[in-house]
Amino acid sequence: MFQLSVPWWEFIVRGIVVYVFLIFFLRITGRRQIGQYDPFDLILLLILSNAVQNSMNAGDNSLMGGLISALTLISCHLLLAKLSWRFPRIGHWIDGKPKVLIHAGQLNTETMRNERLTPDDVQAALRAAGCLHSYEVQQATIETSGQITVVLRNRGSAVPDPTAK
Repeated sequence: MFQLSVPWWEFIVRGIVVYVFLIFFLRITGRRQIGQYDPFDLILLLILSNAVQNSMNAGDNSLMGGLISALTLISCHLLLAKLSWRFPRIGHWIDGKPKVLIHAGQLNTETMRNERLTPDDVQAALRAAGCLHSYEVQQATIETSGQITVVLRNRGSAVPDPTAK
């Protein structure tokens, strides 16, 4: 239970390497992957965690090995959070920056493509904000968390309904 099959420091090195790899991997896959889990994304996350388990513990299933790995991951996370707060440039590199998805009713398809958003994703965010059409939106932003925030136009200044006479 307490006997390690590899040196204690190897758990730390392996944990740091896996943590950095996963941060990089999740960052390049886009915000949608982080903020909005559908069943497909959840399955990927579960399989991913199982896939990296052996790379972290080197086949060691001891209690101490698991505790060292967990402590390493928590420490990496706390250190990165502190560095991101202290140095905003690191925070922007890790989290990215919010991006405008809709401005003055105009949908930015390049942002959609870069963030891997489908028209259904955008329509769902608009419905959640209480509107049906992009022309009702002053600005919609995809946040660093993957959530889409929508600011509606003033109802008095909105573009008139094209079906109205």
